[in-house]
Amino acid sequence: MTSPLSSSERQARKAALGSFVGAVVDWYDFLLYGITAALVFNTQFFPNVSPTIGTLAAFGTFGVGFLFRPLGGIVFGHFGDRLGRKRMLVLTVLIMGLSTALIGLLPTFNQIGWLAPIALVTLRALQGFAVGGEWGGAALMAVESAPKGKKAFYSSGVQVGYGVGLVMATGFVSILTHTLDNEAFLSWGWRVPFLFSVVLVLVAMWIRTTMEESQEFVRKVGAHGERKVKLPVLTALTKHPKSFLLIIALRMAEMFTMYIVTTFALSYSTKNLGMSRDLFLNIGLLVGAISCLTIPLFALMADRIGQKRVYVGGALIGVLAAVPFFLALEARSVFWIVIFAVLLANIAHDMVVAVQQPLFTEFFGAEYRYSGAGVGYQFASVVCGGFTPFIATALLGVDGGWHAVAAYLGGGCLLSLIVASRMKMGGGTKPPGTNSVSHPGVVASN
Repeated sequence: MTSPLSSSERQARKAALGSFVGAVVDWYDFLLYGITAALVFNTQFFPNVSPTIGTLAAFGTFGVGFLFRPLGGIVFGHFGDRLGRKRMLVLTVLIMGLSTALIGLLPTFNQIGWLAPIALVTLRALQGFAVGGEWGGAALMAVESAPKGKKAFYSSGVQVGYGVGLVMATGFVSILTHTLDNEAFLSWGWRVPFLFSVVLVLVAMWIRTTMEESQEFVRKVGAHGERKVKLPVLTALTKHPKSFLLIIALRMAEMFTMYIVTTFALSYSTKNLGMSRDLFLNIGLLVGAISCLTIPLFALMADRIGQKRVYVGGALIGVLAAVPFFLALEARSVFWIVIFAVLLANIAHDMVVAVQQPLFTEFFGAEYRYSGAGVGYQFASVVCGGFTPFIATALLGVDGGWHAVAAYLGGGCLLSLIVASRMKMGGGTKPPGTNSVSHPGVVASN
């Protein structure tokens, strides 16, 4: 007979669940935009330009969401470090859901002219602002509430939420493209997944409002921020400037692998190679579903054998699989495309993200951790991820075409690999250059 759970264990599980469910909503909304941008927005919101320019414009609006993520990290991080994690997490999911539903109601260019893309960009910016505050709060709630020795596993739901959101967004669009003709899908069908966000938000709001505040925050800062830092983000920047650069370098392998496989390749394979759009929609479904198993599995491995081994292994696979993935694309070999897409998105990507929550949050002290980890994470999203499909599309125009994109993917993974191999992770995660003595900016791990 199993013993009843202690109050701390119950809180840890509820925090993990709340972080997971909110992440599902935010990533469903955020990724749905990227999928639709590749299929719809270039013609419905930018119809008076060439197909290539229309695609670049659609991916440009995709990137706008990433530009506003650091702002969300600063604002939500500031108040999250002063007032608590829970309140901010309720706000992030509410703003994200409402802005997504409004995208589903937007008139097109043919109906209101240039006001349509302007409104689209504005709502995309709100999406970015909301998701900018999501990761830091969700990761902290899970990491700070997790039992000792299980921080990577308990916080892995933040990243599993990405996979579930990807499956839901891709699956919804895939079902509609199979059940509706192209005219109906472009006319109104694409709007349905955006409007469905309202249902998801209601579920997430109910779960998050019943969560308890992070007890580590309550102990170290105070339930109402009595021992608050006046400007948490500036404190984080001045005390640990190297940590921000480390987060950028360490996220390259993650962002390049996922967005090139799930967003850029969808556009490239349909427009440049004449392949069916269903292929990469189905690949999106596949890698999203697999990630629900691989991310917690790799997180368990990281808790047991160390974060460094897991991370370095993932980055190395990203380097090795970059060129073969594009060779498979050029050969139009469905079998090998799927194999290398899984290697990039489920092995390389998932091994890297499985350790990020405890790794990044432990770079900073509890008084400014939401701001430090959140802003660093979101700023890295701009540098490494938001314009990856845009940059990859632009690189096709240089000599060598896909070779330049493959070099871009492999080079990013290689830089992450080099940085990670020089770091101390696992039994005491510290940025390079720090000594072995613990200090307020680095919390001993596991």
